[in-house]
Amino acid sequence: MKKIAVFASGSGSNFQAIGVAVQAGILNAEISLLVCDKPGVFVVDRAEMLGIPSLVINPKWFRSKEAYETKILQKLNSLGVEFVVLAGYMRLVGPTLLQAFEGRIVNIHPSLLPAFPGKDAIGQALEAGVGKTGVTIHFVDEGMDTGPIIARATVAIEGEETRESLQKKIQRIEHSLYPEVLEQLLNGKEEAVQWEKSVH
Repeated sequence: MKKIAVFASGSGSNFQAIGVAVQAGILNAEISLLVCDKPGVFVVDRAEMLGIPSLVINPKWFRSKEAYETKILQKLNSLGVEFVVLAGYMRLVGPTLLQAFEGRIVNIHPSLLPAFPGKDAIGQALEAGVGKTGVTIHFVDEGMDTGPIIARATVAIEGEETRESLQKKIQRIEHSLYPEVLEQLLNGKEEAVQWEKSVH
């Protein structure tokens, strides 16, 4: 059973979905740690309710990004963490963690990458007037949502779509797709991971 750390910066709905999937036996992994860069956000409460330890660590407490990530890396190493899962972590991962976990960091993004990378992907899609968007799970590299794509799911944008309604549709897909992909990645089934889904 692989030991994973989940990084999150906000309310943590994807963290919750991963935690519940672990408890239900859908995802064969151990969440050894939540890493959160924003003190006081709800994901820390979710971790406590799931019985998962947290490292709440503000980058502003450190003189550099390297020092911040070195502190995180020390904690991950002490716990024997083997894989890093970003779930609403609103920072670019730097060289310290990228080198230590090369090929073992994944992220989920609420668009069909390479379209609409970065912040507010849902708002970007609505403003662009496109007929579809979706969810992408990808490996993390030094860029902004530029790493190799693992899986995508398409979500239709209806005529009267609002930001709230589209976000709900996307989150429903995220919460089922992410644990499913992680199960395949973590348990030796990488060749079966590449796929596309369409959801309305």
